[in-house]
Amino acid sequence: MRKDIQNNTVSDLKIAYIGGGSRGWAWGFMKDLANDEQICGEVRLYDIDPDAARRNEIIGNRISAQPDAKSRWKYSVAETLEQALIGADFTVISILPATFEEMRSDVHAPERLGIWQPVGDTVGPGGFMRAVRTLPMYRVIAEAIRDFAPDTWVINYTNPMSLCVRTLYEVFPGIKAFGCCHEVFGTQKLLCSMLKKETGIEAKRQDLYTTVTGINHFTWLTSASYRGMDLMPIYRKFAEEYRETGYDEGGDDNWMNSNFNCAQRVKFDLFLRYGAIAAAGDRHLAEFVPRWYTMTPETVRKWKFNLTSVDWRIGDLKNRMQRSDDLISGKESVDLTPSGEEGHLLLKALLGLGDLVSNVNVPNRGQCPDLPLGAVVETNALFGLDHIQPVYAGPMPAGVLPLVTRHVQNQQNALNAILNEDRALALSAFMNDPQMGNVSLEDGEQLFDDMLDAQRPYVPYGLLKK
Repeated sequence: MRKDIQNNTVSDLKIAYIGGGSRGWAWGFMKDLANDEQICGEVRLYDIDPDAARRNEIIGNRISAQPDAKSRWKYSVAETLEQALIGADFTVISILPATFEEMRSDVHAPERLGIWQPVGDTVGPGGFMRAVRTLPMYRVIAEAIRDFAPDTWVINYTNPMSLCVRTLYEVFPGIKAFGCCHEVFGTQKLLCSMLKKETGIEAKRQDLYTTVTGINHFTWLTSASYRGMDLMPIYRKFAEEYRETGYDEGGDDNWMNSNFNCAQRVKFDLFLRYGAIAAAGDRHLAEFVPRWYTMTPETVRKWKFNLTSVDWRIGDLKNRMQRSDDLISGKESVDLTPSGEEGHLLLKALLGLGDLVSNVNVPNRGQCPDLPLGAVVETNALFGLDHIQPVYAGPMPAGVLPLVTRHVQNQQNALNAILNEDRALALSAFMNDPQMGNVSLEDGEQLFDDMLDAQRPYVPYGLLKK
């Protein structure tokens, strides 16, 4: 890595990308790098599917070679984790643990007990089983970082976010890791839309100041302002107006046109109950509370969001694989439109190319005073030259605190159970999730065993029924 202080640039950066065969996240990251004239270097792509990494090597180098690209990057395939990590200034982790066939069980097996999961990758029975597969992989990754690149900055994008980041620190306490998620960005954009509708003021989400607290996908804004204007009273009026009908800039029924869209009804309802802005998509928020919004598929439709089936995900992957073919062959031209993510901007801040405040997932060092120290929380943090300073979020609203605390404690139990292969503790964590509230102990244990069996090759031996 070479810094040019006079020109405020950094060259010869080395980035390890674990999950470098990603069909989606990786392409966005590549375009963000190509659009930034202050940094350039090399990205080493490592993936347990070497062919996927080789395909992204071609796509990445095509993106970098575009005439409109502002910087040049070299993409290459690393055959091993060690080869990817040695000398890496930054490490990006974006993996799919196992395949969509395992995720099919995560999402759909609990439906036999009336548990309808819109996402199934963070909490609930599906989130727990995804953690069973993911945390052992993250132990291997953390050990490799400790052994081959202990000073690298690690950016995690994989779910379950909180548990992935917590595992990295559990295995290698000296790691420098944080997790990025764009869910808060969507809520900030909603506030901008509200501001324009209610006051005529046009603003970008970066113009807002929001106090962020909670945990990933169950994040809360306890204050929001625009140039000194308090947005919370405006949001209350907005939430009251659209609580029943929902709000979507794309039209009243636009939420039906995409698996990921919603009409914000869950978000508005939670605000009016608890006085803080729930800052994630409704699909995620609904999974952290009892089955208020997911009792049946009809309930989900009433609240105007969607259940994302695994069949849909498989079809989407097929489309992205076709895009990969088309990008490699040249049938599809390379589009340099930025992704809207902030990972590369945080990377620049850590290089000393300008301080930046953003919401990230890091261990609690006191920024969330109501939650246990060491738990991974999502708050604002100030990024500067080779350091991250979490921003104090203050106490959590009294009504929200028990909802969040239950998940924090349960996630700690899940981590301990999976890493230590403690079946009794694992079953306890599985059953303690709010989504399992109406399930009998007998039915719950049978579901636990069936879901473990559906992913048996990935399950730590001690969790399997003896």
